Amino acid sequence: MTRGDHGEIPIRKPRPGRGIGLPSNTKVEADKPKNLAESVYEQVKSDLFDFHLLPGDRFTEADVATKTGASRTPVREALYRLQQEGYLEVHFRNGWQVRPLDFVRLDESYDLRIVLEQVAAKRLESSDPATLTALLDSLDMIWLKGAGDRKFDAVEVADWDESFHCSIVAAAGNREIARVHAEATEKVRIIRRLDFTQRSRVEATYEEHAAILKALRARRGDEAGRLLGAHITVSRIEVRNLTLHKLQSARA
Repeated sequence: MTRGDHGEIPIRKPRPGRGIGLPSNTKVEADKPKNLAESVYEQVKSDLFDFHLLPGDRFTEADVATKTGASRTPVREALYRLQQEGYLEVHFRNGWQVRPLDFVRLDESYDLRIVLEQVAAKRLESSDPATLTALLDSLDMIWLKGAGDRKFDAVEVADWDESFHCSIVAAAGNREIARVHAEATEKVRIIRRLDFTQRSRVEATYEEHAAILKALRARRGDEAGRLLGAHITVSRIEVRNLTLHKLQSARA
């Protein structure tokens, strides 16, 4: 993927106007209402994460039904699910609205991720050798790359980064910690992926992940936890700035 003049890796341009951001030729095909609702849910959620639907945008169930080819019932089911997850608000006389970003709640989710990942790093210090080796070998294959072999596709790297953090927590062996961590990760996903639209940030992620993996392999849990905390904190600051810039640009 070609980067921009200022080191920015292009992503699909947000739709600045009003209304639902799904492509006009999008059609949902499914045999059962449940599958249809799931398809609508995934498409609308993808538009939220890609900033095709912006915070504050309003739309109706009819808009979504027209764009997806789905009937009102699966559309309503999908939208209420997104409301329960905190992405949408319903105004019974005025349709639906994308919930404005709450940076206080997002910061709290980042703080929670730091605490849980530091606990996981400490637990891995005394974990089963075979389990730890298998985890680190799989992550090394992605993140221990020379400059010429690194990938810069924003969506791909964002998925790898999320898998990196979730895999470390899951390997620590506490299912409740892993569950709560997954929920916190989901809450910040809508803005985290912007971190990987900047080439410099992708480069930094490779370097920081490599240092974390080195500390984990040496069973230095405290050091790995410190590195994880610093890594997540920098990412939080960067994505806040990028989010505000993207929203300003999309609204201009």
